[in-house]
Amino acid sequence: MADWVFSIVDRLGALGVGLLILLENVIPPIPSEVILPLAGFRARTGSLNVLAVWPAATAGSVLGALLLYGLGAWLGYDRLHRLAGHRWFVFVSQKDLERGDAVFDRHGGKVVLLARCVPFLRSVVSIPAGISGMPLPRFLVLTTVGSGVWNAAFIALGWVLGENWAQVESWIGPVSYVVVGLVVIGLVVLAVRRVRARKARTAG
Repeated sequence: MADWVFSIVDRLGALGVGLLILLENVIPPIPSEVILPLAGFRARTGSLNVLAVWPAATAGSVLGALLLYGLGAWLGYDRLHRLAGHRWFVFVSQKDLERGDAVFDRHGGKVVLLARCVPFLRSVVSIPAGISGMPLPRFLVLTTVGSGVWNAAFIALGWVLGENWAQVESWIGPVSYVVVGLVVIGLVVLAVRRVRARKARTAG
């Protein structure tokens, strides 16, 4: 993965950084903690235009987020609510979905802004934003601000660390695993709770 990132950045420059960050938003296993510090290091050595790296990375973040927002908007709350009413749909119940939608209505802006600075969540948060029907201009502003902060921080780390830029991945990598683990555990808990509730209704 790292060698592939190196080749893209070295071949395409700031445009390559933007394309990789776009992919990272759509395919979370591609690590921005590798792409951005490398870009910062390359900018420090003069291999990349320092004035172009951050805008390219942020544009890639926003475009990737828009793709997932569009997926969520296509799925839509009503369609997902209907799916949640089927017996075979074990991920969430309709009540879980209603509670989640109510929370997102009240705190969706904070969720999108803060999640853009959390590994893995920074990608997937665009889907519930689309499902809930968050206004697109608001989503774009929040995503741009959150992504801009994240990108600037990691590019700056690569610049400051210089040849030791790869240390960033070792710092952030474990956090990503923890976040993914918590998300998986949460989904499993929701599924188990729904199955148990269904069995209880059947027994009653």
